[in-house]
Amino acid sequence: MTSTIVYTGDLRTELTHLQSGTIIETDAPTDNMGKGERFSPTDLLATSYGACMITTMAIKAAAMNLNFNGTKIDITKIMSTDAPRRVIEIKVALHFTENFIATTEQKEQLVRIARACPVEKSLHPDIKLDVTFNW
Repeated sequence: MTSTIVYTGDLRTELTHLQSGTIIETDAPTDNMGKGERFSPTDLLATSYGACMITTMAIKAAAMNLNFNGTKIDITKIMSTDAPRRVIEIKVALHFTENFIATTEQKEQLVRIARACPVEKSLHPDIKLDVTFNW
């Protein structure tokens, strides 16, 4: 098993990662009867995409001896306004620090790695992915 999920009431859940014991709480969003005080499940979907991109890029950057520390991703999740309720777009903006120095070829490799991350390959093709790399 990877994780367990317990419904704790008031549209909240507690997710436990079994290997580490790390706990994440979720809350329904304010536009769906929740308080919006935690990540919603769809927030986690969009955020997982960014985390996957930055992690796979960091692995490649380390192999290329590039300073990847401080790289940041901003995520914007867009939900459908009609039924069924679902994520229809994820906007991703990657921001690299001034200490990140890479050749054009290295940048191209990192883009390929990011766009081949397992989460992107697992997302439904109807979800629009708007990805910007700010070097």
